Amino acid sequence: MTENELATIAVDICYKIHTTLGPGLLESVYEAAFAYELDKRGIPYSRQQGIVTNYEDTTLDVGFRADIIIDNKLIIEIKSVEHLEKVHHKTVLTYLKLTGLKLALLVNFNVHLIKEGIHRKISGQLL
Repeated sequence: MTENELATIAVDICYKIHTTLGPGLLESVYEAAFAYELDKRGIPYSRQQGIVTNYEDTTLDVGFRADIIIDNKLIIEIKSVEHLEKVHHKTVLTYLKLTGLKLALLVNFNVHLIKEGIHRKISGQLL
């Protein structure tokens, strides 16, 4: 599947989770539900995958972790906050840069309508 096809599935999963559970839960609950939905669909993914940073001639493994990476093509960063801050968007763009992936979804489940909480991020995108 392409990044866009996976993103379409991810948005559908977000909608299902949000209509079932609603806003206001911990990020870990939404992440577990998201993983469950991917398992049901047989879509490969990893959770809490470490993202390494190369600096000069050394590799720094300093704790960057993507919530979910689907099929090594799409990053899903899950939040459950009152308001997304600029730093949330910048972090996702940094994850794209460090992994070499092209597409990510930043999803805030703490919204009235889930479509307000889904933000598509493309590698190289400026804020």
